[in-house]
Amino acid sequence: MLKIAAILFPVIATSLMGAAVVAVLTMNMQSTFEPILWAALGALVLSVPISWFIAKQIPGAKNI
Repeated sequence: MLKIAAILFPVIATSLMGAAVVAVLTMNMQSTFEPILWAALGALVLSVPISWFIAKQIPGAKNI
């Protein structure tokens, strides 16, 4: 299951980070780089448990 989570992680991480950065830019918080950085880092940290959860939901993933 760890292998599948590792395969899913880059896709999920980039999707969440992109959505978070777009949300920050939509809220007109782009005066400094800090809100964009925190949004991207928060999404990166959040993508770890999400990819693990999705990997657990895939049938037959426990055998890999």
